[in-house]
Amino acid sequence: MTSAATNPPLKVVLIEDSHLLQEALGALLGDLERVEVVGGAADEPGALELLQRLRPDLAIVDLQLRAGSGLGVLRALSSEPDRFGRPRTVVFSHHDHLAVRELCFMLGVERFFDKATQTNDLLAYVRQATH
Repeated sequence: MTSAATNPPLKVVLIEDSHLLQEALGALLGDLERVEVVGGAADEPGALELLQRLRPDLAIVDLQLRAGSGLGVLRALSSEPDRFGRPRTVVFSHHDHLAVRELCFMLGVERFFDKATQTNDLLAYVRQATH
């Protein structure tokens, strides 16, 4: 068996309303070994459809989306985990307020990263998730 067969890539979905940031973050993640960005969505309905169809290993969720919200995505993932394949979830957002963080963790988020200061921390988290 090859190592690729025993260690498949980590499938990641980016849920981010900024097309530029989605592209930039996707490129950074795509440069990581054993990480495959399999899709992206800019709004809640698109995100839910994508998550259900692709069933990724990890969803990176922004809270502010073009339609709906990242919190809506997190609520759906929390209330119907089998529908989406139970992906790990992290938040990558500018909305770094204690009450928002607490709500996200109540909804099953593993980590919360501030867009302004923690991009490298997010990349380190994803890199570690491949092991």
